[in-house]
Amino acid sequence: MSSKYRYILVLLAIAALFISGCSEDYTSPEDGTKSETLRNYLVANDMDLPDMITDWLIGADAVHGNESTYYIIDIRDEGVYNTGHVPGAVNTTLGNILVEATNADGKPIVVVCLTGQVAGHAVIALRLSGYSDAMVMKFGMSSWHSDFDSWTANTGNIASSLESWIDPPGNIAASTEHDYPLLSASAADGAGILAERVSAMLAGGFKGISASDVLAAPYVYFINNYWAASDVTTYGNITGARRINPMGLADGFIKYNDSGATVVTYCWTGQTSSMITAYLTVLGYNAKSLKYGANAMIYDDLTAHNWTGSFDYTYEAITALQ
Repeated sequence: MSSKYRYILVLLAIAALFISGCSEDYTSPEDGTKSETLRNYLVANDMDLPDMITDWLIGADAVHGNESTYYIIDIRDEGVYNTGHVPGAVNTTLGNILVEATNADGKPIVVVCLTGQVAGHAVIALRLSGYSDAMVMKFGMSSWHSDFDSWTANTGNIASSLESWIDPPGNIAASTEHDYPLLSASAADGAGILAERVSAMLAGGFKGISASDVLAAPYVYFINNYWAASDVTTYGNITGARRINPMGLADGFIKYNDSGATVVTYCWTGQTSSMITAYLTVLGYNAKSLKYGANAMIYDDLTAHNWTGSFDYTYEAITALQ
């Protein structure tokens, strides 16, 4: 995609955010036609969910030594960024990610957060805005150096003692189709609606929920276990969870999510589920990502996809002037 087209998309996104945030008189009724227009636009332009979650993850070990190859954007708070960041990384916020991305000068963008989860929202915004090669740095700064490790303290086995976790071979609930969400947007064309929805998703911030909250009351949520069927057989699942995987617009499987409920997606680490949650939010779903995924629920049982520790690579720090 050309840099000119990317720039136009960013301007549309900024304008959409300005309109929604600054005009008290602006209203737009929820519209099923606009929802359909957006879905058709996404599919026609290779922005279906399966396209978004292909080749989106890069390890810290692949970034290390190749920092100049990428435009690295760190979206942690400025004070935390100043204490240490990947050499050469620039700092911005999740909400400002599209503006900062215009400085990438053609380099592939790598987004860094603390754990790799918030970055998923940013990368969905980037990929839906023309930066199709944007990536999440796996496990975030926690992976880069142990000084920033937020993963170890958040792994655990809370599901093992609860009735809300079904032991292997699991018992997945049946899936049924639901209506797609309605959308409120001022634009009528697909590109304009998308820019508004991406802006709204970014303005809403990271949509995460703790494993303890979900496990305490699983029937309050519409839960999707984003695993292969064989993984459910091996590890089990949360009570009442569906298994919608694969899940796209073109195949119609996204429609198995309940637009009238809070949709909670869980995966292994909370990184894939963050990407899915951001995408569903753009479509109009009330979606949340189960933070730290299976690593927070059945860590000791995992034989793959588990947090294994930091690389302890050298990082840069910014010292305040005295």
